[in-house]
Amino acid sequence: MNLHRMLRQRAAEGRPVRVAVIGAGKFGSMFLHQAPRMPGLAIHGIADLSVPRARAALARIGWSEAAIAATTITEDAAGLIGDPHVEVVVEATGDPAAGLRHARHAIAHGKHVVMVNVEADVLAGPVLAEEAARAGVVYSMAYGDQPALVAELVDTIRTAGFNVVAAGKGTKYLPAYHASTPETVWDFYGLTREQAVAGGMNPRMFNSFLDGTKSGIEMAAIANACDLAPPEDGLLFPPCGTAQLPNVLRPREAGGVLPGKGMVEVVSSLTREGAEIPDNLRWGVFVVFEGESDYARRCFAEYGVVTDEAGRYAALWRPYHFIGLELGVSVASAALRREPTGCATRWAADCVAVAKRPLRTGEVLDGEGGATVWGKCIPAARSLREAAVPIGLAHGVALARDLAEGAMVTEADLAPRQAGLQDEALALRARLAALAG
Repeated sequence: MNLHRMLRQRAAEGRPVRVAVIGAGKFGSMFLHQAPRMPGLAIHGIADLSVPRARAALARIGWSEAAIAATTITEDAAGLIGDPHVEVVVEATGDPAAGLRHARHAIAHGKHVVMVNVEADVLAGPVLAEEAARAGVVYSMAYGDQPALVAELVDTIRTAGFNVVAAGKGTKYLPAYHASTPETVWDFYGLTREQAVAGGMNPRMFNSFLDGTKSGIEMAAIANACDLAPPEDGLLFPPCGTAQLPNVLRPREAGGVLPGKGMVEVVSSLTREGAEIPDNLRWGVFVVFEGESDYARRCFAEYGVVTDEAGRYAALWRPYHFIGLELGVSVASAALRREPTGCATRWAADCVAVAKRPLRTGEVLDGEGGATVWGKCIPAARSLREAAVPIGLAHGVALARDLAEGAMVTEADLAPRQAGLQDEALALRARLAALAG
């Protein structure tokens, strides 16, 4: 609880933590808005595929013309990462292949990495963490995003000596959402295409949140960082409000929905009939834990802890998160404490591609947020055993045979991949499989 003091000390010494931000999209922009308000932290430079777009983003979030002019803004991410003044690299591109490349470049240059790019982390996070440890730098999840906040809750509960039964987040979910495409997504949000365009909304990004892919990616990241497990055939998305967390997210033999203890899960803010649950956790995160003694359970009752009817299973939650506005916590923790705010430690879960509709031979998969596949979180052992295609590598590849709706895409279903940007990701996946073995 001393990060702010440590940042103020760096400010007083005139040597702020210098940060390179790769990607000035929504998450990156939110951090860039807040960074000037943090003592002892300085944005050394920003890399984006479009410098004019990055400058426009800075103006939109309130940066002055003088501040924009004084900041290095470039399309050369590798050059910025290699700058000797940079201490921490924030990877916020959202592109999994690019994210892996940037993170490895940063690690090779002795820079701490804050990985906003959960897609890249789920593809090969344990390998990146291993490389960072060997290089003596920190590889970290991004605080403010839900996986890091869940990791914090899990660590708090375990440090206090409790057994974690389930951990995860809330979202708006119905089974029909898995079939959503960028063409239909705005209907689910109650928006017209014109309203979405006027608001600058990205249909693929919003579709990934809606169709379950982003939930699958985030739960895989949490499982890998917290030594938790997903259900064998994917997340259940049970309808659940905060008051019912301990009743719903407990083992089946105790009356809940979980196949066992130590699981990741996502709860829906909607009933299966589509009605909104009054105390829903759509924007928040949670952990369900167990009071293993009569004394602990009595204390739960005395202090108003929300529990199941038997008083054995309890829940702690945070109702919302601030996304990039909180990212500075990760930057400060990496630079000053040399501790990650969550980090992949093993390959426990994967997010794999599943057909949204019947797919035909020769069709080209369009990846996360697209019209052909959505991402399902399954155990890493199953993904490895069945040679499943991760959602992060299910883009721009053609099918070698027909697939039924709901079928998991495997490597045997694909035509030969063309050489290109996915080569490094495929190599890292091979290393990940070796680590798992």
